[in-house]
Amino acid sequence: MSYIIKWTPKSSKGLKRLPKGVALRIWNKMEKLKENPFRYLEHYEGNGYKFRIGEYRLLIDVDFKNNVLIVRVFDKRGRIYERV
Repeated sequence: MSYIIKWTPKSSKGLKRLPKGVALRIWNKMEKLKENPFRYLEHYEGNGYKFRIGEYRLLIDVDFKNNVLIVRVFDKRGRIYERV
């Protein structure tokens, strides 16, 4: 069963700031995540999960009832954990 990915306004803003090549690579990885999210996601504090793409990290909440992945935070590895 496929999941839907929703971005918070703050996280989508971070993606839009990236160079086109990097943003495309992240977008392609997110497409793979839709089909089988728990192959790639790692559990992170509480009900959240983290997804690693190179030097970038995404903190994701999962709505199991509606099959929705909600990207809460998107940033580089060194800064993301300070933002939570």
